[in-house]
Amino acid sequence: MKIVVTGAAGFIGSHLSERLKGLGHNVIGIDSFNNYYTPELKKLNATDLEEKGISIEKRDLVTDDVSGILQNSDAVFHLAAQPGISTTTPFEHYLNNNFIATHRLIEAVRTAGTKKFINIATSSIYGAHATEDETTAPKPTSNYGVTKLAAEQLALSNFRDKGFPAVSTRLFSVYGERERPEKLYPKLIDAILNDKSFPLYEGSEEHLRSYTYVGDIIDGLVLILQNFDKCAGEIFNLGTDQAITTGEGIKIVEDILGKKAVLDIKPKRSGDQKETHANIDKARRILGYNPSTIPQEGLKKEVDWFKEKIWKKIDLYR
Repeated sequence: MKIVVTGAAGFIGSHLSERLKGLGHNVIGIDSFNNYYTPELKKLNATDLEEKGISIEKRDLVTDDVSGILQNSDAVFHLAAQPGISTTTPFEHYLNNNFIATHRLIEAVRTAGTKKFINIATSSIYGAHATEDETTAPKPTSNYGVTKLAAEQLALSNFRDKGFPAVSTRLFSVYGERERPEKLYPKLIDAILNDKSFPLYEGSEEHLRSYTYVGDIIDGLVLILQNFDKCAGEIFNLGTDQAITTGEGIKIVEDILGKKAVLDIKPKRSGDQKETHANIDKARRILGYNPSTIPQEGLKKEVDWFKEKIWKKIDLYR
């Protein structure tokens, strides 16, 4: 199949592109290479992909025409987005990059006649307590969650009204190699390796998280592609149903590195989720989804990647 992956130079998109290529598909990536975080990391990811025969086209979904890239495509995975719950990110960035971009992509996909559209959403749609199944009423607490919910429902409304071949997935606390620099684990690893203090939001060490290794997320996305006829019009939670606290996650990284973090406690962050604990009964039942990577294993891979690719080579926090 010819498969297009938006956000392909990012964290999850790069892993998905590699897996799809390894399965024998023709994969083309789209990425805007914006400066939300250091573009050097995306360029590093893109280089790794290109060495495996995956081309990356630089396009902004809000302003650029992608119809030529979509021509004769069989499936589109839509991961490009404005991520995070930063209080300094303007609302317009979330609106444009999450909602408007999705609208324009859906129109282009429909015109191209692509038969499979897999939208990547987030557990932030559920709000402060993301613990229930896909039928639970969304209660997002951040601009990120609100606009990702709107984008998801835009895709699914097109399915309901026009038969547009859409599926949406809600991902839970993904971590692993190539993770975005502002996320917990890269910041923690960097701080410990470089003898810096680690900023931690007050009370967040008690937050419960379904920290899910990126490889287990990719397993679920591939299963949706392979079982698309069962999935059209549906929402699937993808994550692990084994949750730990943020404090426990910090302790695991400290044990891997053999060194304690120096914590710098910051005021509570508005819009933060108190609890994510993925209910994946639906994905297990319909897809046979079975995430199996334990935090000690996945975080060891992330630490090893950081040491090899980032430490003393790229300053993610300059």
